[in-house]
Amino acid sequence: MQLETFLENSAERFPQKTAIVCGKRRVTYAELDAAANQLAHALIDHGVCRGDRVAIHLENSVETVVSLFAALKAGGVFLVINPTTKCEKLAYILNDCRAAALIAPPGKWTDLTESTEETPHLKMAITIGKPIESARFGKATSLDFDGLLNQFSSKTTPPAKRAIDVDLAALVYTSGSTGNPKGVMLTHRNMVAAATSITTYLRNTAEDVILSVLPLAFDYGLYQVLMSVKFGSTAILERSFAYPHAVMKKLVSERVTGFPLVPTMLAFLLRTDLTRYDLSDLRYVSNTGAALPVDHIARFRKLVPHVQVFSMYGLTECKRVAYLPPEEIDERPGSVGRAMPNTEVFLVNDDGQRLEDGSTGELVVRGSNVMPGYWERPEETAQALKPGWLPGEQVLYTGDMFRTDAEGYLYFVGRKDDIIKSRGEKVSPKEVENTLCCHPAISEAAVLGVADEVLGQSICGFVTLRDGEQINERDALRHCAQRLEDFMVPQSIEILPSLPKTSNGKVDRLQLKQMLEEARQTACV
Repeated sequence: MQLETFLENSAERFPQKTAIVCGKRRVTYAELDAAANQLAHALIDHGVCRGDRVAIHLENSVETVVSLFAALKAGGVFLVINPTTKCEKLAYILNDCRAAALIAPPGKWTDLTESTEETPHLKMAITIGKPIESARFGKATSLDFDGLLNQFSSKTTPPAKRAIDVDLAALVYTSGSTGNPKGVMLTHRNMVAAATSITTYLRNTAEDVILSVLPLAFDYGLYQVLMSVKFGSTAILERSFAYPHAVMKKLVSERVTGFPLVPTMLAFLLRTDLTRYDLSDLRYVSNTGAALPVDHIARFRKLVPHVQVFSMYGLTECKRVAYLPPEEIDERPGSVGRAMPNTEVFLVNDDGQRLEDGSTGELVVRGSNVMPGYWERPEETAQALKPGWLPGEQVLYTGDMFRTDAEGYLYFVGRKDDIIKSRGEKVSPKEVENTLCCHPAISEAAVLGVADEVLGQSICGFVTLRDGEQINERDALRHCAQRLEDFMVPQSIEILPSLPKTSNGKVDRLQLKQMLEEARQTACV
C-alpha cells in the first residue's frame, strides 16, 4: 500500500465529511482529494518525475496537506520544511536532496533569489497567495498554487500509480543541532506500518477529532494528519500554541477527542485553570519527543481523570517505538511502555550483546517502520543500521539509553551522548530534571553537563517557575540534595523566565550551552 491510498480510501468512504479544519477553512475529503489530484497532474506536467523530491516550506495549512499528498500521487518524495527555517539552511536542504519543486510563500522567494546558493535541479517555484512575477530561483519556473489548480481543474482523478511501497515517500530532516541537517529516508512501507501500529494502540476511529498545534515539519505533527486521514477522522490544524486560550476554546467547540502534546505544552496547561474548559469529549492526550515529568502526569491525571494519557517514545528514524497503555500510567508513570504492535525492541551493552530485563543499555529496534537510511550519508547510516540476529536483516541502534524493569517496561535514561559523567559516575539528565520538576515552585527544567577540570563534567541546571512562585538557587539545590545522590546534585541552577525552544517545541540544549559559555567568557573578562 502507498501512503496516498489513505486519502483516496477515505475520500471514497466519507466524501462529504470534513477532513481538515484550519482557521476558518473546512475542507471535505472529496475536496482534499480532488485538489491533491489536480496538483499532482500539474507537477507531472511540469516535469516532476518518479522519485523527485518536492519541498513544502509552509505553515500548517490546507495547502501543506494538499501538497504532500499531491507529491505522493505524482510518484514523488515530499519533505515538509519548517516555515521558520532561515534562507541559508533552506538552500542547504534544497541542494542536499536536489529538490525538483519548492512550494513556498512569496516572501521566501525574495530571500532565495538574493541567496548565493544555486539550485540548478529546481524545476518549479510554486507560490502560495499572491504570485510574484519575479519569483525565480536558479532555472525554476515561477508558478502559483491556485493558478495550477485552476489550470488542471478537470483533472480530479488521480494519475496512474508511479510508485510501489518500497519507494521513498518522504524525507524528514533532523534539526541539525550537531551539524548540517540530515535527511531521514522513509518509504511508503515504513510510514504505512508506523501509522497502522499507532492508530491501533490509540484505538482511533472515524469518529475521532484530532487537534494538533505541532508543525507538520515535525514528524509527530505530520503523523497526526496522516493517521487522521487513514481512519477518516477530522484533523484540526493550529499553527502554534502561542495563544493557549484560543487553542483550548477550539478544542471545546470542535469536541476534540485526541490532543497530542509535548512536555512544554503540558507544563503550561498545568499553570492554567483547566476547570474553565469543558473537556468531557476529550478521550486521550499523547506525548512523545521527551518524557513527561512524573509529577506533571500525576497532577494532570488528578485534574482530568477521565482523559487517557499515552506516554510514548519514538525517533524520526522509525517514527514510533513504544507506548505505555493508559491503564498502566498510574502504576508506571515514569515508563514509556513496551514495543508497539508489529515492532520488537531490546537493549544491548557496549559490545552489542543483548541484555536481560532489569538491565540498562542502548535501545535497538526491529520493524517495518525502520528507515532504510540517511539520504546520501552511508557512513552515518552504517552507524545507525547494523546487522541483526537474523540472516540478512538490519536493525536500528537508537543511541538512546534505557533501563527495563523485571517485566520489560522501558524507562528512558538519556541520549548515549547526553549522559553526564561527573566524579567518575554516570548521571542521567532526565533523572535530575524530574527531581527539579517535583518542586512545587518549578514549572520546567533542563540539565546539561559542562566540561570541568576537577569533576570531569559539572552539572548545570536551568529552571522556570510557575506563576506567582518564588525560589532561589540555594532552595533548588537543597531540594536536589534531599532527593539525589551527592554526585547527581547540580553544581549550579539558573532561574530563567523561559527555556529556549527549538521549532519542534523541545528544549534547545545547544542554545543553553552557548548561554553558559558566554557567561563564562564574561566572567573571565
